[in-house]
Amino acid sequence: MVGWRNPARYLAPLALAAAATATYLIVHHALEDKHASPAPAIVQTTSTHARSGGHANAKAKFYVVQPNDTLSKIATRTGVSLSTLEALNPSINPDALHPTQRLRLRP
Repeated sequence: MVGWRNPARYLAPLALAAAATATYLIVHHALEDKHASPAPAIVQTTSTHARSGGHANAKAKFYVVQPNDTLSKIATRTGVSLSTLEALNPSINPDALHPTQRLRLRP
């Protein structure tokens, strides 16, 4: 009869359940954020909507680098050639792009 009054008998399973629930919520939230990939951030700095035919890529002057972007992906996504991107951004290292880094798309 000594063992059944010990509160650890009840608190240990509750602590285990709380730890399992917290672990599940943290992992679920991390996976949810990972799968929700944001649209490419193209910064529009001019208002040439009528002249450009309404294409966002035609009027954007800068591109904000997203995670896992490469210079060739950015060139394809924005419609700007790779050589133009390199010429307009001479100080960038194509092998070391960082998220939130801004690249010039137009002169």
